[in-house]
Amino acid sequence: MTIYLKDATYIDWKTLSFQKGHLAVAPGDGGSVSVVDPLPLDLDPQTGDTVLDCSGKLVTKSFGCGHHHIYSTLARGMPAPAKTPQNFQEILQSVWWHLDKNLDLEMIRASALASALYCAKNGVTFVIDHHASPFAVENSLQTVRNAFELVGISHLLCYEMSDRDGDAIKEKGLAETETYLKEGNQGLVGLHASFTVGDDLLKKAVDLTEKYRTGIHVHVAEDLSDQDHCLKTYNKRVVNRFNEMGILDRPRTVLAHCLHLDNREKHLLAESNAWVAESVESNLNNNVGLTDYRDYGNNIMLGTDGMHSDMLRSAKAAFFVGQGTEAIGFPDIYKRFRNIHHYLSSNDFTGDGENNLVILDYDTPTEISDENFLGHFVFGIESRHVESVIANGELIVKNRELQTMDENEILTFAREMGTALWRKLQ
Repeated sequence: MTIYLKDATYIDWKTLSFQKGHLAVAPGDGGSVSVVDPLPLDLDPQTGDTVLDCSGKLVTKSFGCGHHHIYSTLARGMPAPAKTPQNFQEILQSVWWHLDKNLDLEMIRASALASALYCAKNGVTFVIDHHASPFAVENSLQTVRNAFELVGISHLLCYEMSDRDGDAIKEKGLAETETYLKEGNQGLVGLHASFTVGDDLLKKAVDLTEKYRTGIHVHVAEDLSDQDHCLKTYNKRVVNRFNEMGILDRPRTVLAHCLHLDNREKHLLAESNAWVAESVESNLNNNVGLTDYRDYGNNIMLGTDGMHSDMLRSAKAAFFVGQGTEAIGFPDIYKRFRNIHHYLSSNDFTGDGENNLVILDYDTPTEISDENFLGHFVFGIESRHVESVIANGELIVKNRELQTMDENEILTFAREMGTALWRKLQ
């Protein structure tokens, strides 16, 4: 099956060069995109070859999310906690930890399907997810994986392990992680944060990364309380603690947030192989603060932290916040937006080849070219312009409608599971 894009304006995501012509998109993981002239006249519908008219449309590489929490998908509109949280620890206790403890596998499946649907329609074809469901650990990663693959979204998953729910659940998290990796799935070893992870769990998590040649995915100094706990308990700061365990040496490691760091910690990150995932909207929502990422090195990518599944929105938020925190420019925010592709390719993860594309029906009132594309990227192009999406050479969204599953069935199921979850929460 080959997808032909007729009369497309193709934007190379690396160079931002514009090229007009017909494109042939080959199927399969790692499939190619090539210019063809003329279009073949002998298309065989039985082989699945198809032609999409892209006249007046922009075509470029699709998007990726560097840090997601699909388990929060059913939180939208849920009942507020009885008492309004006054700080980050109370937000965790009364909102997110209350929610994740009440998830079952069907709710997880609904969350993953709905999140994958939103990703697809927003042009996001690869997701790095950080999952938590302490009382539904076993088979949770497989459930997320299967849902993502039904929709057509590639993924890099992990289970968020911690000591906060006792030894039995900690051991289930370790078992779930090892089972998933042992089966040959590409994944990371997930930890919640330093303040909920003791030395025994940390050591066992690092051992798993070594055994399966992968990295850690963990929240780092999202709130100042994480640093306070680490200093009080271990007499060291969070990044130093992780660095001493070799976590920063691993190029597959993803450190989320990294807000409250001192200069020594920033230097360690800049000199390390680890990657930082920035999610400013979540930081604003939780009122945990902001930071200047300029001294963190070049390995910075963008995520949503489960706030939504729209990476164009995340990029704009990071740019506008970055105006005040680090005087960020157009090229820098675009680089962070696209850095997930460098993270994935440099670590030999599959599912993010060049045949992952978005077709944008961008109704711009002004000219667009390689010279001013970044201005359009920040101030013009939005998820509403995503008309069609190709993932691994397969058309998963066409004319803004999901092709791989029934959207109404996904959302009906999600609403049913959301209602059931809310009843449990009350």
